[in-house]
Amino acid sequence: MRKLLFLVFLLFSGLLNAQKSTISGYVKEAASGEGLIGASVYVKELKTGNVTNTYGFYSLTLPVGNYTLVFSSSGFKKREQEVVITPKSQEISVELTADSQELAEVIVKARANDENVKGIEMSVNKVDIKTIRKIPALLGEVDLVRAIQLLPGVSTVGEGASGFNVRGGGVDQNLVLLDDAPVYNSSHLFGFFSVFNPDAVKDVKLFKGGIPSMYGGRASSILDVKMKEGNAKKLEVNGGIGVIFSRLSIEAPIVKDKASFIVAARRSYIDILAKPFLTGNNANSKFNFYDLTAKVNYTINQKNTVFMSGYFGRDVFGTGFGFDWGNTTLTTRWNHVFSNKLFLNATAFYSNYDYMLDSDIENKRPNDAFKWTSNIENLSIKPDFTYYWRPDNTITFGGQLLTYDFTPGKANATSNGEKREFGQANKQGVEASAYVGHDWKINSRLTIQYGVRYSHYDYKSLNGEYYDRIPVVVSTENPSGYVLKINQTDPNAVVASYGNWEPRFALNVTGNESSSLKLSYNRLVQYIHLMSNTAASTPLDVWTSSTNNIKPQIVDQVALGLFKNFGPDGNNYESSIEVYYKDMQNQIDYADRANLFLNPYFEKDLLFGDGRAYGIEFFLKKNVGKLTGWASYTLARTERKIDGLNSNEWYANRYDRTHTLNLVGQYSLSDKWSFGANFAYITGVPYTVPAQKYIFDGIAYPQTIPGTRGNIRVPDYHRLDISATKKNKKALFGKGSSEWVFSVYNVYNRKNPFSIYTRPNEDNSVQTEAVQLSIIGSFVPAVTYNFSF
Repeated sequence: MRKLLFLVFLLFSGLLNAQKSTISGYVKEAASGEGLIGASVYVKELKTGNVTNTYGFYSLTLPVGNYTLVFSSSGFKKREQEVVITPKSQEISVELTADSQELAEVIVKARANDENVKGIEMSVNKVDIKTIRKIPALLGEVDLVRAIQLLPGVSTVGEGASGFNVRGGGVDQNLVLLDDAPVYNSSHLFGFFSVFNPDAVKDVKLFKGGIPSMYGGRASSILDVKMKEGNAKKLEVNGGIGVIFSRLSIEAPIVKDKASFIVAARRSYIDILAKPFLTGNNANSKFNFYDLTAKVNYTINQKNTVFMSGYFGRDVFGTGFGFDWGNTTLTTRWNHVFSNKLFLNATAFYSNYDYMLDSDIENKRPNDAFKWTSNIENLSIKPDFTYYWRPDNTITFGGQLLTYDFTPGKANATSNGEKREFGQANKQGVEASAYVGHDWKINSRLTIQYGVRYSHYDYKSLNGEYYDRIPVVVSTENPSGYVLKINQTDPNAVVASYGNWEPRFALNVTGNESSSLKLSYNRLVQYIHLMSNTAASTPLDVWTSSTNNIKPQIVDQVALGLFKNFGPDGNNYESSIEVYYKDMQNQIDYADRANLFLNPYFEKDLLFGDGRAYGIEFFLKKNVGKLTGWASYTLARTERKIDGLNSNEWYANRYDRTHTLNLVGQYSLSDKWSFGANFAYITGVPYTVPAQKYIFDGIAYPQTIPGTRGNIRVPDYHRLDISATKKNKKALFGKGSSEWVFSVYNVYNRKNPFSIYTRPNEDNSVQTEAVQLSIIGSFVPAVTYNFSF
């Protein structure tokens, strides 16, 4: 009997020791009360842990016992806390205090000092907004999009071009998210500034590859921008006065530690400064941009938090005519903790991008006028679940329903009082998707992440017409080799449907504490397309749906990377080498003289084929010391093979950049003075120029060989920018802090080429000449005053 009781006691003790419990909570910034993204929660005794999600939430399931938790995040002081894990679940939330010394040293932050090595993510760059502020910029204005162009694998076709290109992809292949709502044109002033107000930005993350299954909808990259939530502790005012625009942000608690808001605004004032010098027809000229960013949040209780955020921005240009474009987004979000292990983020958003061109904005010529409008509009609901099964196992799952309403282009023309309406028909698309993903840390040296996404898309032609492309003989009048057959259908009928599986996989093999080898594969599917037959997208480009003729773009990418940290403290320097290969299906190019704007039959002028992009990226970053910064170099190739172009052979795509070198550095001389510099060198993009000419009536007319693409390259691009920052002890009204930023863009006055075109020679009209166009052809000095109190 005693032996039986002893065995029962041992069994009970074993069960008790094996019993586990869950602790969860939030890690927040002490100064503002905002959740810290990617903060580390480490268990000393078990040498395991987890990181916080986008909202600062974490969850750990541990055996009962006594432990020491270490909470840490780059730029903040570590905090250790003794905890006793009992069978009952617990909620433990902490606040971390900023470490001023670390903030001065860290450049591109990871979630922990060695997360770039030990984390599963690869082909991902997380850029801290404090780092972006230190980079010299055009006219001294901090710019998020220009900053990410200094990262490996990221480029642009030139100054004055909207957006950015990632690993050979087009501007439209980047999903740009602001609090989960898509932004379709991320630029102000024709590409010189981005729409993101730095005073309102909390976190910036660029996915170039290894994209988790929760993301979809674009074929190249994800730029995920999170807005600040507002200071829940005290009133905070930030702003700046610059050469071209000024900005102001206000954030404050509504209910201390429970509810807060932030409102940030910017406006350029070129038109105001120039107004005294404008006369005659130019007296009422308008050329400015403005934007408003706002967010409010309310913590109902420990398990429920709600958010609402929005953006409204506009560019306005005109001299007797009107030309404006802009984005509008509205996001509502609900965070709910079902249990210590299950977290929900439910999001609903509205997004709209539109533009307008009006020849008679002042209504002075009602009998002779022209007005052109276009827009793309989204509505969506998106629940995302995270299940923290164990510290080494996290499961994500969810879905999205997303509607698209396309108005590709509508025009109203009035001539001698007679009105006529024309343009492209409205379209509608519905994209539904579901996904599941699993992060599994198998042991201390092996971590995998895998998942799958399924997406389905339905297309409707709202005017009751759709087209079949019928091949014909290629001719001068019809260079595409297709005509369209018009078919009638019910406007509510689905004309075309597509469904695609999108598998994702990533692997991390850690060699030792400071090095790892990573591998990733992902398939991405894109159902919408930007119609633009120029290398640099413009505000007037047209978004359109996949149809029965335009198939979804499908891109498969595989990447392999070696990551290594080194230095006296182990993580003083970060380095990586990544190679990638992308296979692209259903890529779009355009027949010669394609007419895309206001043409209801533009599908006739489209050409389709395959693409490929491959390259190697080198990255070296110095994290600590007075001198910090990074160097990146990319050797890459981007090609297309389109039926009907270049004799059906591979050719360099218009986004092809063979060599890209970026050097970024910051030097802290003292508490008062700091300096920054960046240098960029980029191989010129392919460009198509006429290789022939014909002479008529004594004038030479350049002529391009039909089907030719990229027969020359624009000369190489290189530029040096510098800046100096002087910190002041006090700001406005004798409070807070302030700084003067002095900068020079394009220091050595380089006339970097944007494009090349040909024209008859002015002195001899029988001859032709090539002309190089430069958008910025001189150095640009600037001074900006920033304040905070």
